[in-house]
Amino acid sequence: MSFSEELVDRLAIRDLVENWAVWRDACDWKRFRTVWHDDGVMQATWFQGTADEFIAVSEAGFQKGVRILHFLGGTSIELSGNRAIAQTKMTISQRAEVEGVLCDVVCTGRFYDFIEKRDGKWGLVLRQPIYEKDRLDPIDPTKAPKLDRQVLASFPEGYRHLAYLQAGIGYKVKPDMPGLYGPEVEALYARGDTWLAGGPAV
Repeated sequence: MSFSEELVDRLAIRDLVENWAVWRDACDWKRFRTVWHDDGVMQATWFQGTADEFIAVSEAGFQKGVRILHFLGGTSIELSGNRAIAQTKMTISQRAEVEGVLCDVVCTGRFYDFIEKRDGKWGLVLRQPIYEKDRLDPIDPTKAPKLDRQVLASFPEGYRHLAYLQAGIGYKVKPDMPGLYGPEVEALYARGDTWLAGGPAV
């Protein structure tokens, strides 16, 4: 691969990552679908399934008042022929009532993306977020929700406030998502290496 070809690929992958966040948060579902391959899979605290299923539940949630926003930072891309792993710094922001108090939860982490070029087009095969740390803030600073400390402590450190909020509004939260350190994220890195070497994403 020449330098110019690699640069074009890297720009295309970064464009894909940015379009994911903008189109998803804008509820532009038709264009959002184009960042995924047909067999694309989304993993999140509150959902695990195909890209089409993710679009359906996200659209339904928005209609019910669920508000989740994404903000992106830098991206690191590993290329291996027509395959890539992209890691992108991000925050997930969700607003909802927590124990009767309207709050924002902001979770900081990385999108860890398994990406492949098929028929000249880069697309997502698997997105697995890594959840590094989070915090909860009441919208009205004079109020504070009374959290169940035992329930809060039952969730992983990297996304425990996000999980508390999501469980409180009725979502089943996956308890073993990768964080900043630990066996889950080490296993994810190993899967990324396997993917770049030609193996499966899942």
